[in-house]
Amino acid sequence: MSNPSIDPLMALLSQAERERDAAISLVQQASDALAVAQNQAEQLVQYRKEYEGRFREQFSKNSSVSILQCYQGFSSRLSQAIDQQQQIAAHAERKVELARDELREQEMRVASVRKLLERRLTEQRLAADRRDQKQTDEFAARAAWAQAQQRPMVA
Repeated sequence: MSNPSIDPLMALLSQAERERDAAISLVQQASDALAVAQNQAEQLVQYRKEYEGRFREQFSKNSSVSILQCYQGFSSRLSQAIDQQQQIAAHAERKVELARDELREQEMRVASVRKLLERRLTEQRLAADRRDQKQTDEFAARAAWAQAQQRPMVA
């Protein structure tokens, strides 16, 4: 059974829940992107450590200038790649925080609409209870009046 005074609130709640669900999905996507970016940055750092370790072994055996220049050039590019990946990870972290903020706002909106809906339903229940009580009181008063009218008058 449809309730015209509640239907708009139900539609609003449904829309707010859809927006909240979209925000949840956005947080998950942003968190996944952050994890990938951080993992890639960690892999690059680990690779640099391994590369430096291998180079130290080779450099101790063969110390030519061209090998040293090659090492320095590659190490420099690797450091730039690590810096760039760390910036990507930091940007992804900011996106996660923004998505979480949006999710909090959407959850607050859903909670507010639910609270308003509960309040409206409570008001309607109280109004219906008052109407029922009024009808019961009126019925009892009429019954008592009818009963009083049927009694013979004692003089």
